[in-house]
Amino acid sequence: MLDVTRLTVLVAVARHGSVTAAARALHYAQPSVSHHLARLEAETGSRLLQRVGRGVRLTEAGRLLADRAEEILGRLAAAEAELAAHTGLRSGRVRLAAFPSALGTFVPVAAAGFATANPGVDLRFIEAEPPEAMRLLRNGEVEVAVVFDHLGAGAASSGPPGAGSAGGGRSRAGAEAEPAGLRLETLLDERAFLVTPVDWAGDRLADHRDRPWIGGCERCRARLLDACAAEGFTPDIRFTTDDYVAVQALVAAGMGVTTLPALALAAHRDPRVRVVPAPGPGRRISMAVLGDLPDPPGTAELLNHIRSAAGALHPA
Repeated sequence: MLDVTRLTVLVAVARHGSVTAAARALHYAQPSVSHHLARLEAETGSRLLQRVGRGVRLTEAGRLLADRAEEILGRLAAAEAELAAHTGLRSGRVRLAAFPSALGTFVPVAAAGFATANPGVDLRFIEAEPPEAMRLLRNGEVEVAVVFDHLGAGAASSGPPGAGSAGGGRSRAGAEAEPAGLRLETLLDERAFLVTPVDWAGDRLADHRDRPWIGGCERCRARLLDACAAEGFTPDIRFTTDDYVAVQALVAAGMGVTTLPALALAAHRDPRVRVVPAPGPGRRISMAVLGDLPDPPGTAELLNHIRSAAGALHPA
C-alpha cells in the first residue's frame, strides 16, 4: 500500500517545482524529502522524477501518480473534517467554490444565512470557473461547487464541464469522467444580454459585425462564437477578460461590444452601457456535491441556504 506521507511529498514537489521548495513548504529537511521520493519510487517500481539542470521534473508516471495523490489527499482531508464534525470533536468546516457572478449575487446571501445559523462552522469560499470548481470538488478540496453551463438548442443542458450521466447531463467529448456519486441540482436559468455603448444602435449581434468585440472566459468565448456564427459572422475579439466590471467599463468607453449573462448584470450594472436581450438560450446554474445522501450536516445546511438564496433571485 502506498504511504500517505510519501504521496504528500510527491504532491508538494509537483506543486512547487523542486525538492528544495517542497521541503520548505512541508517544513522538512531536504534529505528527508529526497528519501521519501526514493522510497516511493522503490514502492511503485517506477521512475517518478528526472533531473533537468539543477532541478527536477515529474515523469509521465510521476505526473499520473501526483494527480491521483492530490485527489486521495483531498478526500482524506474531507473525510477527516466530516468525521470530526459528526463526532463533535469540532464544529466542522464547509468549503465552497463558485464563479464570480454567483459570488457577486446570491452566494453572499446564502453565506450570511448559513453563518448566522451556524456561527461555529468554518465556512470558506474559493472563486473558480466551472472546470476548476469541478476539479476542486473531485479532489475533495471543496464540499460544494456552484457551476454553470450554457444551454443548447434541443437539449435541457449539456451539464457542467466534465459532468457525465451521474449528474443528469450528457458526457462531452474528451471530458474527464466524474466519480460515482456526483449530484447536480439546478438552481436557476438565466438569459444572455447584448451589451453596447449607449449610442451604438442595433439589437442583433449581426448589427455589430464590423465592430470590435470583448470576450470572456474560454467557454463563454466559445458560446459567443457559436451565437455569432448563427447570425453569419465571426466577431473580431480584441479584448479578453472574465471580469464583468472591466468588460462593462470597456464597453462604456466605446472599445467594443459583448454579451453578458443576467447574473453578471445583476452583480454590477454600469449606467453608461445599453443592454438588450441576446438571441438564443442562456445559462443553467447548478450546484454540485459528491457522495450519496445524507450529506454531512454542514454541507446539507449550506445547500439549503444556497437553494433559498438562488430561489429568491430573479435575474433579468
